[in-house]
Amino acid sequence: MKNFMDENFLLQTETAQKLYHEHAAKMPIIDYHCHLIPQMVADDYKFKSLTEIWLGGDHYKWRAMRTNGVDERFCTGTDTTDWEKFEKWAETVPYTFRNPLYHWTHLELKTAFGIDKILNPKTAREIYDECNEKLAQAEYSARGMMRRYHVEVVCTTDDPIDSLEYHIKTRESGFEIKMLPTWRPDKAMAVEVSADFRAYVEKLSSVSGVTISTFEDMIAALRKRHDFFAEQGCRLSDHGIEEFYAEDYTDAEIKAIFNKVYGGKELTKEEVLKFKSAMLVVFGEMDWEKGWTQQFHYGAIRNNNSKMFKLLGADTGFDSIGEFTTAKAMAKFLDRLNTSGKLTKTILYNLNPCANEVIATMLGNFQDGSTPGKIQFGSGWWFLDQKDGMEKQMNALSVLGLLSRFVGMLTDSRSFLSYPRHEYFRRTLCNLVGRDVENGEIPASEIERVNQMIEDISYNNAKNFFKF
Repeated sequence: MKNFMDENFLLQTETAQKLYHEHAAKMPIIDYHCHLIPQMVADDYKFKSLTEIWLGGDHYKWRAMRTNGVDERFCTGTDTTDWEKFEKWAETVPYTFRNPLYHWTHLELKTAFGIDKILNPKTAREIYDECNEKLAQAEYSARGMMRRYHVEVVCTTDDPIDSLEYHIKTRESGFEIKMLPTWRPDKAMAVEVSADFRAYVEKLSSVSGVTISTFEDMIAALRKRHDFFAEQGCRLSDHGIEEFYAEDYTDAEIKAIFNKVYGGKELTKEEVLKFKSAMLVVFGEMDWEKGWTQQFHYGAIRNNNSKMFKLLGADTGFDSIGEFTTAKAMAKFLDRLNTSGKLTKTILYNLNPCANEVIATMLGNFQDGSTPGKIQFGSGWWFLDQKDGMEKQMNALSVLGLLSRFVGMLTDSRSFLSYPRHEYFRRTLCNLVGRDVENGEIPASEIERVNQMIEDISYNNAKNFFKF
């Protein structure tokens, strides 16, 4: 029987252990997609308690606590103390066997705080007090956590109207870790509610200095902001979409749709889809012009619990995997950009694992020899960023593409304690590849190439792909 979470955790063969300890573990972290709050990095935020850094905003843990019968006031309530919330989490942890939360919890305690104890109601107070004592020390600040995990670059997620003032402040402070913005223009194509769209466009007009009254004006304003993001080091865009949009449309139709929704009228479903289709192309062309990488996270059904959405808002743990037939639309969208010679580097993330092979085969349609792995299958995302989801994603990519050109893992997290997800991924990767070597499916005589592959997927591929 193996010990829980020892140095060879998840590494089931001697080859896997060597691949991880001698190659993957030493590589720095490039976290090219996350949701960290830039101001916390700029201000080198000091966390008030373990509850704040660990449970605040963590809808993964909230979902588990609710499922375990914990009242909402201990998840998101304002009338409970940090200790009371943590105590309820500690009571839930022993019920999370086989859920990735059990592994993440103990990996984070071990790597961030040097704590090897198992978290349960008996150890909760001791662990809570020890962590709080450490969080009071300078090296456990926001920047301190990034240094602790050997982070080299983080890319936050930012709206076109964001000032990026905290990115600028961080850079000018001389902080050695790069914090770069990522262009996330979802609201610029959210035309479902005309009043909300109008309000957003007015904000866009204000920050860009462009008077907006037509569709062309809005694009001019977005281009100005796109240029500003580039000046601040942006290398990627990101789009959170339910499905891909690739309706046929004319320029005249899009101008008329803009006039209609900007004028306060609600659009038909067909008009919404046409407008979104046009905007995805416009954004794709902008990214191509600057050599950015465009990312697409698709397939989530968000805010399913309307009662809790009204109480708590978005991103509070009431989203799920969706079912969409989107392969044809995805192909049509990519083909549209490719035909015009304006398909930039692209990463596709699916939330429904049934689309793994769909994505893995879509990549090969648009690889053009210009950049290794130009079209990427994004790492296991959200509900899939755990051992089973990672293995399935990498197996599909291996069988139908080139795993060796994969740009690897990211946290996709708001937490400064999520960097061990890179370790979790690297251990899973090394275990997969190490098993193949041990089974004679990869020749042991090619171990130097295997070693290089592990280092590339862990770090080098991302470094080269995004030109950091």
